[in-house]
Amino acid sequence: MIDPGRIHFSALEQLLLSQSSLDRLLVACALGGAVGIEREWRHKDSGLRTNMLICMGATLFTMMSVVLAGDSMTNRGQVAANIVQGVGFLGAGLILHTRNRVSGLTSAATVFVVAAIGMTCGAGLYLEAVIATVLVLLALQLVGAFEGRLGWKRYSMIYEVRAEVGSQETSAALHRMQRAILTVLDSAGLRLSVLDRDNVAGLERVAFTVLATRNVHERMLKDLRASDATDQVEVFKDLEDE
Repeated sequence: MIDPGRIHFSALEQLLLSQSSLDRLLVACALGGAVGIEREWRHKDSGLRTNMLICMGATLFTMMSVVLAGDSMTNRGQVAANIVQGVGFLGAGLILHTRNRVSGLTSAATVFVVAAIGMTCGAGLYLEAVIATVLVLLALQLVGAFEGRLGWKRYSMIYEVRAEVGSQETSAALHRMQRAILTVLDSAGLRLSVLDRDNVAGLERVAFTVLATRNVHERMLKDLRASDATDQVEVFKDLEDE
């Protein structure tokens, strides 16, 4: 009579000693690391280590599902479903919601697809995993650049407007500066959302974010710099923007 416990132990033993198991984990680390390097280059929270661990973890769970589920194909599917559910919670933690925009969606989607690549590696489908990784990198790099060239993609920029207004907050120069900012934003149909404001030795500095297309950003920057009420206008890329 065949001992079911012995069969279960043999499956685990084969998994641990199999060279293919090591190959799957190494490939998962390499592919997850490739996506992680791109995220690290863009200064995202989900960087190299995060994507490597997610991809390797999904691979390991997929491999262990054979042992944990035994001969039941239904239980194997449940293990895979739990991987998707767990990664979904992890991706949700990367999404940030502010008053005027939602950020982190691309990072959350990247985490989700990296887990899928890990599951693919766990199933031994190396070619499919490599193709998926290449497509992810193309989507993150080339598609984003193509969207920027089209000019219809909205992205966030931080504007910093500076002007000499004196030490009094009720000065006419300060009022002219504020009115100039509001006029430019009104012409673009945008609402002012002040991030930071201070006055240092009579120099007033107002910083605010604008979510708009490239053409709108260029027009706003030109109008603000051309205004007599502003002395200097600088723009910075919003690192939280996807």
